[in-house]
Amino acid sequence: MASAPGRHPQFNLPFDDSETASPEGKDTHGEWDKASTVKPDQDPQLQQEEHVGRTLPDEKAGEKDTEPEPETFDKIEITEDDCYSELGYSFPEWKKWTILTVIFLVQLSMNFNTSLYSNGLVGISEEFHVSEQAARCGAMIFLVLYAFGCELWAPWSEELGRWPILQASLTLVNIWQLPVALAPNFASIMVGRALGGLSSAGGSVTLGMIADMWDADSQQYAVAYVVFSSVFGSVLGPIVGGFVEQYVSDWRWTIWIQLIFGGFVQACHFFFVPETRSTIMMDRIAKRRRKATGENIWGPNELEPFSDRFSAKEILITWIRPFKMFLTEPIVLTLSLLSGFSDALIFMFIQSFSLVYKQWNFAIFAVGLAFLPLGVGYVIAWISFIPAIRRNINERKSKPGDERAQYESRLWWLLYTAPCLPIGLFGFAWTIQGPPIHWIGSMIFAALVGIANYAIYMATIDYMICAYGPYSASATGGNGWSRDFLAGVLTVPATPFFESELAIFSPAVKSLRLT
Repeated sequence: MASAPGRHPQFNLPFDDSETASPEGKDTHGEWDKASTVKPDQDPQLQQEEHVGRTLPDEKAGEKDTEPEPETFDKIEITEDDCYSELGYSFPEWKKWTILTVIFLVQLSMNFNTSLYSNGLVGISEEFHVSEQAARCGAMIFLVLYAFGCELWAPWSEELGRWPILQASLTLVNIWQLPVALAPNFASIMVGRALGGLSSAGGSVTLGMIADMWDADSQQYAVAYVVFSSVFGSVLGPIVGGFVEQYVSDWRWTIWIQLIFGGFVQACHFFFVPETRSTIMMDRIAKRRRKATGENIWGPNELEPFSDRFSAKEILITWIRPFKMFLTEPIVLTLSLLSGFSDALIFMFIQSFSLVYKQWNFAIFAVGLAFLPLGVGYVIAWISFIPAIRRNINERKSKPGDERAQYESRLWWLLYTAPCLPIGLFGFAWTIQGPPIHWIGSMIFAALVGIANYAIYMATIDYMICAYGPYSASATGGNGWSRDFLAGVLTVPATPFFESELAIFSPAVKSLRLT
């Protein structure tokens, strides 16, 4: 697949094999091709390979150093240096953060859709005469297909632009809410939820927009902001849903609210977010210059037919790479499983909190409010990363040749926040026995789980972007896929698990099993 000419040549690392280069020598690396940090005094390829291990593709034996240029009839291709002041990198800060705030809402909406559905389970069960456990399959199938949908949308955003792909995704997600809201039978709900999950573009596109506007050394604050929207959207659903379930008799309103929010977000994106993908912007700039001055200058996508730069083979390679890296790269596998397990716990909580807090006779809306401590944990973790990021930036500047400063230092704060996960789980298990233990204890420990969940997602994403350079789109794609897939798989067994925990085991056994 075609990629923008790198503003920083050292970020377009010369990895090359049958999976990363087409016969024409096109770059297929993905949206994070500018988002790596390398030592300035060493060869970029050697440093990247030394850090992540030599499991990434080597150059093909006997391949020529240069590929013949395609016939362009003396057309001059515009570069990022030729129009840098007109690209996303040069947007004023207020514009960047306005765009990012809309993307914040987009990500919030998509994760809101994953969790609000659960507050309609009782109504679905009663109307269609299925068990609540069967009704939970609607939540499961949305999350599982959401995991695959994010990967399917990503390559299209690189070729066609971020704006049309996000608009298409939001449109389809909103359309597929209708079969669920108007469902005449349970099968319609399952089909609508499945198609809605598959239509969700998610983090693969929204995170890519950060790379369109920020360089690697300045993007951490933006990444932290978008990560917060992703995790907070999951707990916003049950907070809102508790009031809907308590005071609105029709379960369908849990779907109508998703549609209303989704429509609002789509309108905001339509009116306030411009295109940010560099290659698309360069095409438009070249066309404007030709029209205004007659200059013989062309955009990168204008010099190559669409069928050549986006062939079926390249699509397949791009779609398969995240899963291949997930299975073959130890860094990706380890960090993705950690991140996926952490996120799966949140969705287990969503299904189980009603069981836990009915012991204290919580009303339905109060059970929803019990998710606020998780949200508070996310806020605390987000704020705590601000000085950690500042420290990391200063360390990278002061030690430009130190590999640890450039890479592992991004995981430094995770060393202190990750223990909140087992501590939170252990304490939560000891404090969900019901009276006379006060309910506030379990909420405090739930907040610790929230701190760990945010920290794990933020640190692993940031580290993999840096460590894998042009392959980071695939690396972070494996992370996102793991989070959504494991969360979906564990949604259905969550309730039976907590029912058995509450009914059978002692606090000590519960704490060990949960931890």
